[in-house]
Amino acid sequence: MKIIHTEASKGWGGQEIRILREALGMRERGFDIVFITEHGSVLNEKARANNFKSYCLSFNKRSWVFSFFKLLKILKKEKADIINTHSSLDAWIAGLAAKAANIPIVRTRHLSARVRKGINSRIVYNYLADFVITTCSKIIPMLSSQSKKPLKFFSSIPTGIDINEVKTKPDEVLSFRKKYNIKNEDILIGMVCFMRSWKGIEEFFQAAHYLKDRQNLKWIIIGEGHIKTYMQKAKDYQVEDKIIFTGHVETPYNAIAALDIFTLLSTANEGVSQASLQAAYLKKPLITTSTGGLGEVCLDGKTGFIVPCFSYKDVSKAVLKLQKDANTRKNFGENAHRLVLEKFTYHRMLENVERIYHSLK
Repeated sequence: MKIIHTEASKGWGGQEIRILREALGMRERGFDIVFITEHGSVLNEKARANNFKSYCLSFNKRSWVFSFFKLLKILKKEKADIINTHSSLDAWIAGLAAKAANIPIVRTRHLSARVRKGINSRIVYNYLADFVITTCSKIIPMLSSQSKKPLKFFSSIPTGIDINEVKTKPDEVLSFRKKYNIKNEDILIGMVCFMRSWKGIEEFFQAAHYLKDRQNLKWIIIGEGHIKTYMQKAKDYQVEDKIIFTGHVETPYNAIAALDIFTLLSTANEGVSQASLQAAYLKKPLITTSTGGLGEVCLDGKTGFIVPCFSYKDVSKAVLKLQKDANTRKNFGENAHRLVLEKFTYHRMLENVERIYHSLK
């Protein structure tokens, strides 16, 4: 079966990484994968570096007529079985071309943010999609309602983690804690993310300030992003001496394994977080909001505690509960590990995608 992926984005982030990793896995399963990407996109470079055929064209609105006919020519040449669109612009142009060529369309929605109501969602998620894949389940009822497409044509397939890659070494985990002067009796509370405004970092700082008298609580942010901005905010919240900033960590697994509690306090734009899955697989108790797909991994009272957005006091209460009860930390961690194995592996992701592809042929 031949699958053509279209992507209008030129950048390189979680969405593009998911597309390429899925393509690599599906190729191993015997699928023929072709890409159609925007001129100058990183995905095009990565696809070709991995020996995929990749066409380039412009998905710009001003050149949509030219791109439409170029797409028709490519589709005729490649004899595609399914078109999988990924962003708004390519969903329109490639979707129309696929309709004209009578080729089934899968629309993958990677974001958990709300979709604008109106004719746009009716066309993109109904007429220009025979099936819709999302990366978290929370968005499906809204998409179904707005597009008037029945729920049976939707499926949530989170980006699974490859458990063979999530490897840690006890000596390196210990070295990480020693590097930041974390003692055995200390509880290390960590956030792993690219620092952005909606990641809940200020609530993390506020909780650290609220619990500043608890000397054996240590707070760490693993990752890069707008680090200078947040170092200044740490000063504003008077926790500059409480927060450890690691900056970019190339392979974060040993750092995550060094944590006692994993937190992610996002207030928007979150799917099923890869960092939360990695922490869950490494048996870390979780404290997260229910934003996007976070609540699919952090099951309240089973794998961790769900806290409201913008509520540092609730974060503080959850931290104290886990600090005081080592058995709960252990049980949450074990439950989280099992959950990942049952629902969120790379292998399970590929199985579910393959099932949908075969259902459309």
